[in-house]
Amino acid sequence: MYDYIIAGVRLRCSKDIVELGLRGFKPFEVECGDAVADCTLTFVDNIDVASLNVEQELAKSHVVDGDADGCFSRTERGYLYSIKRCLQGGKEYLFYIDRDTHSIVTNMEASNNIVDMSLLRFGIWVMFGVVLSSHQAIAIHSSVIVSEGKGVLFLGESGTGKSTHTRLWRENIEGARLLNDDSPIIRIVNGEVRVYGSPWSGKTHCYKNEDYPIAGFCRLSQAPHNKIVRQIPIMAIGALLPSCPPIFAHDEYLQDSICATLSDVVSSTPVYHLECLPNGEAAKLSHSTIIGNAR
Repeated sequence: MYDYIIAGVRLRCSKDIVELGLRGFKPFEVECGDAVADCTLTFVDNIDVASLNVEQELAKSHVVDGDADGCFSRTERGYLYSIKRCLQGGKEYLFYIDRDTHSIVTNMEASNNIVDMSLLRFGIWVMFGVVLSSHQAIAIHSSVIVSEGKGVLFLGESGTGKSTHTRLWRENIEGARLLNDDSPIIRIVNGEVRVYGSPWSGKTHCYKNEDYPIAGFCRLSQAPHNKIVRQIPIMAIGALLPSCPPIFAHDEYLQDSICATLSDVVSSTPVYHLECLPNGEAAKLSHSTIIGNAR
């Protein structure tokens, strides 16, 4: 068995997924020892979908990285995610998680000749997201920078400049470092909101097994000026929610869990809105405001 601890949650796999090709998991490898796993991933030959008793199709998704279409469904005892490349004749891969035991199974080939690594990576992300919901944790779409020992998460729709802004921090703020550029994990631990690096970092290979207290969140929007404003709680939740996994939005249990966690997050952690230009002055403004207020 092979163990990986991500955001303090132990994933135990029946195969070495690093050797299979998911190199981003390497920094999260740990010895199995006598520890109890929080969730397991087992590669199987077949999954009998009929026996799972699918109750409702919840959401469809398109995985740009793998040019594939996915479908997330609720079953009698858990959740099923199916994913298939758009090319005609592609195989349908299945990922199923039991809601109570957090045991995950997939019919994806578990050999060193596996070719659909992007789909395996995404399928594990979906299933692990279900597990996180029971740990006051969320994988949140953002680019996160570390400065003065604290994390700052920049959120926004694709193309709004999240990665550009964290690059501007690194160029203009001494000691600023990138923690993750796509899907860090936020988690409440002993009442403190922390951000964790993860094996999922989009096109930027930044896989760091580190975690920090969060100084603040900042939603970006492009503008002909630089202006930053702290959000009131109701607007703060509205700023964070769109960056949470969208395929969970149509399931009452998962969405209630996400909203409850976000409510606790905004009660103790500031959320800002930054209207900005893509320049160094914007980075200096957000840094002096967010990190300055956290000192």
